[in-house]
Amino acid sequence: MMADITLSTVPARPRRLGGFARWLRTDRRGAISLFFLLALVAVAIAAPLLAPYSPTEQNIDAALAPMSAQHWLGADDLGRDTLSRLLYGARASLYASVLAVVIAIAIGVPVGLIAGYAGGWTDEIISRVIDSLLSFPAIVLAIAVTGALGIGLTNGMISVGIVFSPMLARLVRARTLVVRNDLYVDAARCFGLPTWQILWRHVLPNTIQPVIVQVTLLLAAALLAEASLSFLGLGIQPPEPSWGAMLARAYQNMEIAPEQMYPPGLIIMFTALAFNTLGESLRTALDPTMKRL
Repeated sequence: MMADITLSTVPARPRRLGGFARWLRTDRRGAISLFFLLALVAVAIAAPLLAPYSPTEQNIDAALAPMSAQHWLGADDLGRDTLSRLLYGARASLYASVLAVVIAIAIGVPVGLIAGYAGGWTDEIISRVIDSLLSFPAIVLAIAVTGALGIGLTNGMISVGIVFSPMLARLVRARTLVVRNDLYVDAARCFGLPTWQILWRHVLPNTIQPVIVQVTLLLAAALLAEASLSFLGLGIQPPEPSWGAMLARAYQNMEIAPEQMYPPGLIIMFTALAFNTLGESLRTALDPTMKRL
């Protein structure tokens, strides 16, 4: 009897991805996406070494210059080298994506755990607040929060993180509703463990799988949100480069030099695609019963 009770108190550990090398061999799309993102991070870190010019250096003589040996990707309307701004812009765009997702995790995961574990009126009130926030278009709500916090990259991504947090809260709440009735959670209550310890040691580890997948998808969404806010002038401020700000600048000269829209537009598209593909690969690896569509 004692052996049965002891075994029942051991929480079911989340399924692991298995051998990393085997995953890379069997999931080529996920491996390519991962290597692309790692290379992008390396390029962002090494931007001062790789960029041929200063990202803010103006040269009116080279304004809207086409691709050439001097400017591999051309220059914008102020003569700033597009390649240099693209490399430095990776820093701002990736920083913005990570910041927004970290804030979303910091808010959404605890709120979802509390709502799902407590139940009753606590769950009802939190769920209604979450539903109310999710009823607003994300970018509109982000613009409203940015207006309250002030214009700037950090404030803009704080607003995006706040907007994304209800999505994670709902996901964690749904998983917590299932986990809280498992035998090892009941056993932890019987042993008198405090609520915070039950949530931290037993509930959270068994709700983390879908959060990992959702985080990769939110990184892509945060990247697009940063580009949208910068495009509207609510994100990073001139002359600092970001992909969204570059796209906004190129849009102003689209009829004169349409090729200026391609570098920032394509890098935004490929990075978002890589995040989404990696998320799909993680979803399939964590739950092999789910097949790709």
